[in-house]
Amino acid sequence: MKSKLIIKLMLFLMALAVPAFAEEAAPAAGPSLGLTISNVWMMVATFLVFIMHLGFASLEAGLTRSKNTVNILFKNTLIPAIGLLTYAWLGFSLMYPGEFNGIFGFAGFGLPFPTVAGALDLAYNEGYTYWTDFLFQGMFAATAATIVSGAVAERIKLNSFLVFSAIFVGLVYPITGSWKWGGGWLDSMGFYDFAGSTLVHSVGGWGALIGAIMLGARKGKYVNGKIKPIPGHSMPLATIGVFLLWLGWFGFNGGSVLSADPALVSLTLVTTCIAAAAGIVGAMITTWIISKKPDLSMVLNGCLAGLVGITAGADQMGLGSSFWIGLIAGGLVVVSVMAIDRLKIDDPVGAISVHLVCGIWGTLAVGLFGAMAGLKQFGIQLLGAGAYGITTAVAATVIFSVVKATMGLRVSEEEEVEGLDLGEHGLEAYPDLALRPAAKSSAL
Repeated sequence: MKSKLIIKLMLFLMALAVPAFAEEAAPAAGPSLGLTISNVWMMVATFLVFIMHLGFASLEAGLTRSKNTVNILFKNTLIPAIGLLTYAWLGFSLMYPGEFNGIFGFAGFGLPFPTVAGALDLAYNEGYTYWTDFLFQGMFAATAATIVSGAVAERIKLNSFLVFSAIFVGLVYPITGSWKWGGGWLDSMGFYDFAGSTLVHSVGGWGALIGAIMLGARKGKYVNGKIKPIPGHSMPLATIGVFLLWLGWFGFNGGSVLSADPALVSLTLVTTCIAAAAGIVGAMITTWIISKKPDLSMVLNGCLAGLVGITAGADQMGLGSSFWIGLIAGGLVVVSVMAIDRLKIDDPVGAISVHLVCGIWGTLAVGLFGAMAGLKQFGIQLLGAGAYGITTAVAATVIFSVVKATMGLRVSEEEEVEGLDLGEHGLEAYPDLALRPAAKSSAL
């Protein structure tokens, strides 16, 4: 009886307290339905871009040798971590500094988020909140370093690559990114890059090119003036990686609408897929003509080439334009991979051809097929691609040179032959591999 009275008394006191508590805790005004819907779509797009890191890891691991798989996966695990942390610390404030001179600006370390009456300002943007904006943009930042990883695979020191990535993502990517997406000088001139054919892909591609040149080719790649193919160890893994990347591009391009606008998001997703499909066909036709047999690795890169090519203008292309942009990108990537190989620039996964060459193509295609197509717009697109190229190439050269002088860039010959998995990590991806005596062969 006594316990029942105590329980009833507690319930009575709680009932008295609830209205007062609710009144104090109730927010002054909740977000609008439109903001909520757009913000949810932006978060979904962020998740899809995050999946792209798994795609890059799978593709890169599949197109390289089994003895380097742990090293590949380790780098691709660290890259999004480094990208998010450096972007939170200074990259976001460098890329979106607010009012600045158009070339360089800095809003301060950390995330100085906007507030109203001590709470996060939900009116920060009509399509999404501040936190969603940061996370979406942070996923883009990490992608630039991921592109470099593939081109320098199988012979770069792990610590040297991580230092390069931190500086490249923390400084180079956001500073150059502010020129367009932060409202800088190229934006004021009318340069257009919807989702990053230049700002993300060619920036990463220039870093990849400089890294591959400064490192030199893998042992046994070029012998007596001849090109020796070094095939990847898992085409199924590479294929899975490409389909994951294609899936992620729904968020990469679709999220770049920066709202849940049904018409524009739908158009962007359709043009993205048409270009990817055309890229596959273009690569298939080109490789079949040149090599007399269709090459799966080329077709996979053709898909990515089409995706990179359409990224600059996915929101303003028709179906016909998307088809031609993707088809040309698919053919271009095959020719580029072969040309770069003849120049004795060793790129194990074709990252330079996919992201740099097709990134430039996609940027220029805006001036040829876009809503503002014409000689003037083409000239502006060319200027922007050139400005990013010169700046990024010089910056990557300086960073790699300093790292090389202080830490060294390349692993020892013995470690390269044995494999970076054992040399850098003391761990094997496939410890039960049946052909143990052949583990030290450069073919594995």
